[in-house]
Amino acid sequence: MDNLKIYSQSDIEHLIIHRDGETKLGERVNTYRHKVISVEGLTANNSRFVLLGIPEDIGVRANAGIAGAASAWRTSLTAFLNVQCNRFLNGEEILVLGHFEITEPEDSSIEALRNKVAEIDELVYPVIEKIVAAGKIPIVIGGGHNNAYGMIKGASLAFERPIDVLNVDAHADLRELEGRHSGNGFSYALKENYLNNYFMYGLHQNYNNEAILSQIDNNPKLKAVFFDDILMGADATDFFDELGPAAGLEIDLDCIQNVLSSAETSSGFAVNDIRKLILTHAKKFSYLHICEGATRMLDGRVSKLTSKLIAYLVSDFVKANIS
Repeated sequence: MDNLKIYSQSDIEHLIIHRDGETKLGERVNTYRHKVISVEGLTANNSRFVLLGIPEDIGVRANAGIAGAASAWRTSLTAFLNVQCNRFLNGEEILVLGHFEITEPEDSSIEALRNKVAEIDELVYPVIEKIVAAGKIPIVIGGGHNNAYGMIKGASLAFERPIDVLNVDAHADLRELEGRHSGNGFSYALKENYLNNYFMYGLHQNYNNEAILSQIDNNPKLKAVFFDDILMGADATDFFDELGPAAGLEIDLDCIQNVLSSAETSSGFAVNDIRKLILTHAKKFSYLHICEGATRMLDGRVSKLTSKLIAYLVSDFVKANIS
């Protein structure tokens, strides 16, 4: 059955590479000491950030994408736990909660996959709601971008109002309400009034259909800056100033050039562009969701760099918030 696997210290201990004279983050991070997730249990923990994995790519496949996003969580966690504990980042600020264990549907049809994504939504959002209600900041590593819906719904319910979201992405993910998948999480969040203003940063003109572009033109809640315009010198500084309180931050790794994903791109943001964005704006956000990256794709492509990239983005987010 689908469930949240809550980690103990022993679950992460074997992922740490010990070395004399050094301390790794994995030796300092906290784990959750109860069997059931509750607001009270989370509040009792002193950590400000809660790290959580959603290792699935059912939502990607339900959107006709290539499987692989499920591979990012474990290798990224290992990379993060082996970051140095030093004056810049201690590790005690972080609670490593665990990951969702999601069973594959027996039926691999598009309809069955989309029905399964709706089930994943129901698994994810209550946990996010509890984390945010406890005053913590969830950091979630996916997984497909379908899980943006669960992030937004959970945070919105905790704050008792629709939230703004900044999505750094080549794709708007505003596809039709045709059954849940990785391309329409924001569509459903808007329809159900969990999402207020939706800011899209770095969209590619080549990979958003005319129906989506028309939506952006005609809905004042949808605001977009295209990567093509950024290349031509567009100033998007004011874009970040428009975000309301408690906004969510979504980073789809397919917006970064040469990062392994179902929609891997040869033209996109540089890694350091995204790191700079996080380091300079992290305090505006109530959650971080990193998605769509992979270390191994079903078509045989592999990359050892994705996990280290995700570890950089997570550590940047934490450091920028506590500085």
